[in-house]
Amino acid sequence: MIQGQIRLRPCGDSAVTIEFGDRIDERLNERVVALEDAVNEARLPGIIECVPTYRSLLVHIDPLLAKHDSLLAELRRLAIEARPNLRNGQLWKVPVLYGGNHGVDLGRIASGHGMSEEKVVSIHSGSTYRVYMVGFMPGFTYLGGLDPRLATPRRRVPRNLIPGGSVAIGGAQAAITSNPSPSGWHLIGRTPVRCFDPDRASPFLFEVGDSVSFEPIGTDAWDQLRQRSAAGEIVATCSPH
Repeated sequence: MIQGQIRLRPCGDSAVTIEFGDRIDERLNERVVALEDAVNEARLPGIIECVPTYRSLLVHIDPLLAKHDSLLAELRRLAIEARPNLRNGQLWKVPVLYGGNHGVDLGRIASGHGMSEEKVVSIHSGSTYRVYMVGFMPGFTYLGGLDPRLATPRRRVPRNLIPGGSVAIGGAQAAITSNPSPSGWHLIGRTPVRCFDPDRASPFLFEVGDSVSFEPIGTDAWDQLRQRSAAGEIVATCSPH
């Protein structure tokens, strides 16, 4: 990527956003991940933390410690030189109980696309998704890789509250919710996996650059896994990418 394609946007005196583009694209996201790793490795004075998004990296700065102009120049240099695929993400298998009370929009998604609920589940669980971003709420996991056949505009009227662990579709994106929250996403299932647990040593389960696949389960498995998850067990399985 040439220098002119990278944009640094100051956010007051305590943060800067480094943009690589304006679209959802795996290659852009790989550059974001590579830059985050490069910034963390460089240990530049005044940097508090980095927050990766779909196509940009937000860098929080302590203005009392950072030399602003020289820090921006160094961040631009790192953005130009950083190369993707520096981080080996995990491949997660996430159990999901589709439909019923846990996926109240599954039938609507199916009828809207002229297919059966079973077909929607087959398509959705047959894809591998990339974790593009974690945010909005702690642990809310934004996923790219949704099959275009399932893309559905968000609800015109959002719900006031949906449960944590909901597996959802919103536009061309998929997601796993973390905590109960308002939402305009379509709910097609629910997982007992906790994306965010403040009692864990690492509260956030997924990281940007990880991959996720979904495994359909029945009600008996749901009950067992939910109990284990409530006891603090991570009921998703993972392996190196």
